[in-house]
Amino acid sequence: MKRQTLVPFGLRRRQSQLVNTAQPAHDPGLLASIGRALYWQQLLDAGVVASFSELAEREGLTKPSVSHVLRLACLAPELVERCLAGQQPRTLTQRSLKRNPLPDDWDAQRDVFARFE
Repeated sequence: MKRQTLVPFGLRRRQSQLVNTAQPAHDPGLLASIGRALYWQQLLDAGVVASFSELAEREGLTKPSVSHVLRLACLAPELVERCLAGQQPRTLTQRSLKRNPLPDDWDAQRDVFARFE
């Protein structure tokens, strides 16, 4: 005699949603990093903190993390405006900027942005 075991099995249907890529989409993480970078640069300029090390200690972060975020303080103004308007390339995120560091030169920054579009 065959033995049978009943195994409950259910299917769930997933709903798909279309995303309108023409609409601006803000990246809250990227915007927060830009804001943090500008604030930290202001602290350094005003002499509130004397170095990256002191800033990292104050914020409870590592020096490389502080350095990575502070690079965004030198972002070309029109690129900051694009991010604020939600018009940055969709694939440009905090994580992607960590893998593709931004150069100091604004023209070179524009080229980096263009690679993500």
